[in-house]
Amino acid sequence: MNEKPLLPPCAEKIDKEIRYHDETFQDPYFWLREKENPKVIEHLKAENSYTESFMKDSGEFQEELYQEMKGRIKEVDFSVPVLRDGYYYYSRSEEKKEYRVCCRKKGSLDNPEEILLDLNKLAEGKEYLSLGVYSISPNHRFLAYSLDDDGSESFTLYIKDLEKKELLPEKFINTSYSATWASDNQTLFYTVLDDMKRPYRLFSHELGGDPKEAHLVYEEKDESFFLGVSKCKSREYLFLQLSSQVTSEVHFLKSDNPKGNFQLVQAREHGVEYGLAHHQDYFYILTNYEALNFQLMKTPLTQVSRENWEVVVAHRPEVKVEGIETFEKYLVLYEREKGLLQIHITDLDKQESHYVNFPEPVYTIYSHSFPNYQGSLLRFSYTSLVTPHSVFDYDMTTRQRELKKEQEIIGGYEKSLYHCERIFAPSHDGVEVPISLVYKGELDKNGLRPLYLYAYGSYGYSIDPSFSLSRLSLLDRGFVFAIAHIRGGSSLGRSWYEQGKMVHKKNTFRDFISCAEHLVQERYTNSDRIAISGGSAGGLLMGAVLNMRGDLFQVAVADVPFVDVINTMMDSSLPLTVIEYDEWGNPNEKEYFDYMKSYSPYDNVQAKNYPNILVTAGLNDPRVQYWEPAKWVAKLREMKTDDNVLLLKTNMGAGHGGASGRYERLKELAFEYSFIFKILGISNKMIGCEERNLAS
Repeated sequence: MNEKPLLPPCAEKIDKEIRYHDETFQDPYFWLREKENPKVIEHLKAENSYTESFMKDSGEFQEELYQEMKGRIKEVDFSVPVLRDGYYYYSRSEEKKEYRVCCRKKGSLDNPEEILLDLNKLAEGKEYLSLGVYSISPNHRFLAYSLDDDGSESFTLYIKDLEKKELLPEKFINTSYSATWASDNQTLFYTVLDDMKRPYRLFSHELGGDPKEAHLVYEEKDESFFLGVSKCKSREYLFLQLSSQVTSEVHFLKSDNPKGNFQLVQAREHGVEYGLAHHQDYFYILTNYEALNFQLMKTPLTQVSRENWEVVVAHRPEVKVEGIETFEKYLVLYEREKGLLQIHITDLDKQESHYVNFPEPVYTIYSHSFPNYQGSLLRFSYTSLVTPHSVFDYDMTTRQRELKKEQEIIGGYEKSLYHCERIFAPSHDGVEVPISLVYKGELDKNGLRPLYLYAYGSYGYSIDPSFSLSRLSLLDRGFVFAIAHIRGGSSLGRSWYEQGKMVHKKNTFRDFISCAEHLVQERYTNSDRIAISGGSAGGLLMGAVLNMRGDLFQVAVADVPFVDVINTMMDSSLPLTVIEYDEWGNPNEKEYFDYMKSYSPYDNVQAKNYPNILVTAGLNDPRVQYWEPAKWVAKLREMKTDDNVLLLKTNMGAGHGGASGRYERLKELAFEYSFIFKILGISNKMIGCEERNLAS
């Protein structure tokens, strides 16, 4: 006898009156914020049970997908070693192990291996483990590292004596992602979180001392600023960085003077961002001061305030400067033009410049943290939608590159079978929005291909086209995979970001809808075959477009979605809220409140049809609290008028990023893919390169 499927759980409605700007609102699901309330946990577990019940018949398919994706991974693998002061540092993975093993070898790669940190052993008995700080002292004797074991992003910081192979007794709780050593090998600078999970205090600690007596170096009282600490590439200076969404301030200190006072470079000015790189007697400064797309300036170490800054590379409206790296004899700029990243290198002695050439019209590069300040080697990764990740060392003198490692795909990968392209979709206001596409085989534009459309569109973050092993499981089943480079990101420069934030945020949603409409119009797919996906702020995107044009899509996956915009942004006690005012607007001002309310997914759920939806959450998520997706799903269940599937899957032991282990992540992805395949009626059958026409 077949088991009777569970009915979808309906959250209890408890009247809650909320008052904003002299308006009264009813929020019957506000109670889901009560994490300590047993009824909340019961409800989340009921949702998980319903999700498991609905997906039960796809269990074998999920396992096949998982084994397929896992089967492509080189389980025993090594990172490219980094040479520093005679030590080769690297990490490696072991078969059937979830986490990395961090190692080094002294003098030669042929010498015996020294294991510094085995995260697999540290994760024993834990559902979750994330490594935050990993910082080696200048004399290579001490390792400062931090761990988060529940996904809350609150780390415990430890110090290990690598010579004695033992932990020092001192331990630091509630720390953040940044820490660094002074040159004396005795002083560690680290950051601590406040009650809102904001890094706000910088401490210095001398080895052997009592952590409770650590010296408070700096406290940032403005709730809209985060604090971080780092050491420059030359190792001569420590930088104390203070940043909000659109404003920054930097202080510096000689790394051999840990008891000295940090010196301010330039006081914060709203909307002005800048960052430093040290080179000999100067600081290079990358800033948007009077330069929307940023310009490069420099100033003497003895005269650091802005009146002394001089232009090195002037602002260019068509080119955004995204990063800078200094070497003893070279200056490297990472630039973005027409959506593509470029590497611009200047020989500082000869004052000659050149760009690094890349073989494909659409690609992505990533810089590596490489500590060879005195050398001429630049390390970067290169990839595209069809080219696996490759690590290169580029000699800036000879202009020759050496391939250090190419991502190996177990079972083989025939690049020629896959094709990528970039097209443009006209948006509602005539702006052309780029779309990156990849698919297998020849593409007959008959509208029959399933299509997976992904986007983010916030914080100026650009989703660059890169290779994905797991994505092959989509492409090999006939999917077209598309990335919509919508406004709110910075794919086409800083103005692209400015046009998709604050009171222009709806451009982000309309761009995405226009991209989907264009893909249907051009017969890449049809509305019955479109799956859309986005996470976090990309989950806000999912919620907004489902309210606006849910009829355009067949299935949506919203991972840890930021959907309860008004309630979250009106609650300054929550992590990230105040610093987000520069992204969404301050809702305490009526203009911004009204605009946010007009698109907030939770506040705009309507009594109408919605497509099939899978929503994920993390119980310990400090960025998007679990109750946002839980409340949104509850309201959708109450109001939507269709019989389409709506699932909520909450990871009860993780945070914003989901599972922490590499295999567990693949299982989560296999679950999401199998949900999409189930809804679209796609079997496990692979397509061959000879199959040109795909029937529904």
